[in-house]
Amino acid sequence: MKTTQPRKQRKRLYQAPLHERHRRFASHLSPELKKSHNTRTVPVRRGDTVQIMRGDFKGYEGKVAKVNRKNYRITVEGVTREKVDGTSVSVPIHPSKVMITSLNLDDEWRKEALKRKGAEKEAKPPEEEKPKPPERKRKRRKRESKASMKPGGA
Repeated sequence: MKTTQPRKQRKRLYQAPLHERHRRFASHLSPELKKSHNTRTVPVRRGDTVQIMRGDFKGYEGKVAKVNRKNYRITVEGVTREKVDGTSVSVPIHPSKVMITSLNLDDEWRKEALKRKGAEKEAKPPEEEKPKPPERKRKRRKRESKASMKPGGA
């Protein structure tokens, strides 16, 4: 985001179109997946296996059942809460609070995106510091006041 004002950041978060919300659904990968795919985060999809890292269900592992881009929440199979009347409802979890332990790679586009994302990090060699050219000092000219420019001025 280009602004640092929290008010504007919240506004852009709540008014973001769905294709931008998809990018904000990224979750960390497990250490094994980080090494194999050479990337740190990937957007969560239905069918991925995730481990919950925060909250009441910390440590629980299950498949993503539903992705709700409107409310920025995912639901995991088996993560339910019992209501007062006895019915159980799934508990929505923010994608930043989970870690992906297994990816659903049924989609060819996702495979290609992972290859692209990992290849970018592989291809970049460590940046070597190039010697900077010496900076030139600019000479400042004295400005003449308007009064001294007029004929017969002070």
